[in-house]
Amino acid sequence: MASEVFHSRSERETFEIGFSLGQTCQPGDILLLEGDLGVGKTVFSKGFGKGLGVEEPISSPTFTIVQIYEGGRLPLYHFDAYRIGDVEEMEEIGYEDYFYGQGVCLIEWASIIREILPEGCIVVRIEKDLEQGLQYRKITVARRGD
Repeated sequence: MASEVFHSRSERETFEIGFSLGQTCQPGDILLLEGDLGVGKTVFSKGFGKGLGVEEPISSPTFTIVQIYEGGRLPLYHFDAYRIGDVEEMEEIGYEDYFYGQGVCLIEWASIIREILPEGCIVVRIEKDLEQGLQYRKITVARRGD
């Protein structure tokens, strides 16, 4: 996968980019969602879930580590590693069942659990550029290692 760059000028556009990516995902895909606080990761995640056909509301799994959504075209396992203190916490929740299952994983703050991430993950980086305006986001999608 070559790196793709998208330009969003609103929350709606960020949602739509997530939606489009969700429509193209395959079983076993793992997406690493990177970006600072307040950059639009949750908006992107909501669009991504809709693209997978998830009808229930998508929320950040900050306090649960993983939220499971099974009502779409593929199961969605939405992780937030922000509060992970040790990779053993991921082992306790059985991360391998999610990473190597038939669903799609969307992982926020994945750098915290870098050592357990398999090769071939898709990195989605969301960045602000205030020179382009307050709502502008640059969204780069690339296969890890590219």
